Amino acid sequence: MFTSIEELVAAAVKQHVTLSDLMIEQEMQNTNSTKDEVWTAMERNLAVMADAVKKGASGEGVYSQTGLTGGEAVKLKKYRQSHHTLAGDTVLEAVQDAIATNEVNASMGVICATPTAGSSGTLPGVLFMLRKRLNLNHEQLVRFLFTAGAFGLIIANNAMIAGATGGCQAEVGSASAMAAAAAVEAAGGTPQQSAEALAMALSNLLGLVCDPVAGLVELPCVKRNAIGAGNALIAADMALAGLTNKIPADEVVAAMKKIGEDMPQTLRETGLGGLAATPTGIKMKMQIFGKSVDLGGV
Repeated sequence: MFTSIEELVAAAVKQHVTLSDLMIEQEMQNTNSTKDEVWTAMERNLAVMADAVKKGASGEGVYSQTGLTGGEAVKLKKYRQSHHTLAGDTVLEAVQDAIATNEVNASMGVICATPTAGSSGTLPGVLFMLRKRLNLNHEQLVRFLFTAGAFGLIIANNAMIAGATGGCQAEVGSASAMAAAAAVEAAGGTPQQSAEALAMALSNLLGLVCDPVAGLVELPCVKRNAIGAGNALIAADMALAGLTNKIPADEVVAAMKKIGEDMPQTLRETGLGGLAATPTGIKMKMQIFGKSVDLGGV
């Protein structure tokens, strides 16, 4: 079991293998499984992601039972098809797929938690855009997930990935960092560049609070995954260009942990602070759950 990003990168360099190779080998050892078994399990995750992306952006889209979210992935799809976009079609395609996935989650559909349900759109948003952008084959798509998983496991073991313990920096921040690191490998970058991309992506989202309106994983969660996807792509490009984070990846993860521990309870998935505590946020909560709902003293 790799205990640090530095250790993971050093092993890849020393053994002259990819980060995905190391994760596959580690998973085989940890689960006492064959390579085929480990690979097939990850293929199932990929298939679930692909289905969610397709479902969320098809027809009129999907909608949550509360009515707070839904249909916006389709709006982005139509916008991309009919406008000269400001951010560029590459980025917006990633954003579209990220939103589609999280709208499926909010509508009680099936998604793959990467690393959580609330951050489930960031990774597929990046992955399926890169499939077209880099002409990735099936094997490369699966390897992308193994690479992301390697970094996600280290983050989870050394910090946190749950909004309840570390804020949204732990969810979308971690997902964005995982996606950035995996994108670098998919683009032919080095293990060290993957680490730099992770460090930059996570650094950019340090301090991001978890303030779900009405305590539901809808607002602002869905669109934060859009930001997570865009941030991952920018961080990956910077790393591939040779930019470094200066603060090592493991120290960034440690900083995220400390920030999460210092974060007030109201900003850690309780739905009692931030956007959830705005007049409109409180009104939405009352409309969904009734006027007798406990507003936590807000």
